[in-house]
Amino acid sequence: MLKRGSCIVTDAVFLDRDGTINKDTGYVHKPEDLLILPGVIKGLQLLSYCKLFIITNQSGIGRGYFTKEEFFTFNNLLVKNLNDNNITIIETYYCPHKPDAGCDCRKPRIKHLKDAEKKYKIDLSRSYVIGDQASDIEMGRKGGCKTMLVLTGHGEKHHKNFTLKPDIIVNNLYEGAEFIANER
Repeated sequence: MLKRGSCIVTDAVFLDRDGTINKDTGYVHKPEDLLILPGVIKGLQLLSYCKLFIITNQSGIGRGYFTKEEFFTFNNLLVKNLNDNNITIIETYYCPHKPDAGCDCRKPRIKHLKDAEKKYKIDLSRSYVIGDQASDIEMGRKGGCKTMLVLTGHGEKHHKNFTLKPDIIVNNLYEGAEFIANER
């Protein structure tokens, strides 16, 4: 029998950042622009029994719109805000490159999933990727995870044009967290 707090069905949840956790205003990096989307705090609290990660493409760094330091300042503020609400993000993985850089860390590539799998001994087949972009869904599929599209951010606007369909479509992160929590 698993102890209270164990994750029975879901091992880890890999979250996109902008448009999934916080409002995506386009190359968001200024602390004053941090706006956590409605329901995110309660939703992530429901998932506190799982390992939580952020995986985010941040091409604004490679394009020169903001620096890595500005990225870390914003991201650390976000993670602190979540932590202050009893939500632990184990690690944030990010790609600082432009889309055409040919790197191996930009979603939909699965480098970050594989790194987390190895470092934290995660069963990707018992994990979710949640995001608002086609690249999130494609990364999840390639990595062997279940995929969930949130209709916040870019999800509502673009999901009908996705080549790969997500396993689940939800209105927001809270609704998705309820779905995952009910699997236990």
